[in-house]
Amino acid sequence: MKILVVDDEADVQPLFVQRFRKEVRTGEVELAFALSGEEAYTYIEQHPFEVVLILSDINMPGMSGLELLRLLREKYAVAPPVIMMITAYSDAENYQQAMQYGADDFLTKPLDFPKLKDKLKVLTFDGKDTGG
Repeated sequence: MKILVVDDEADVQPLFVQRFRKEVRTGEVELAFALSGEEAYTYIEQHPFEVVLILSDINMPGMSGLELLRLLREKYAVAPPVIMMITAYSDAENYQQAMQYGADDFLTKPLDFPKLKDKLKVLTFDGKDTGG
């Protein structure tokens, strides 16, 4: 499962690499990173249908995570990747806007990695179930 992590904070990358070390080593998970919404959008355009899950921060300079979400949902009408929004602020306005734009889930920082891994297991099983 290829996961694209979108966050303007550079320290997020080593954190994900550390927390998913075992899954990356066994080949269960492949991580890709983007430091902005623009970079993530370009990555998706260059690697269509490779990414199974996008974990995107909401508050970033330039293109916000919500804008990235909106653009991806508009462009990819057929089976876009699962998109989970991540924010340090658990306010109702961001949540409502994320859901309106088509987010599949809404997570708050600091991330609960065991809970996130449980959600990924469900995605993996769902993906296997839809193959036939």
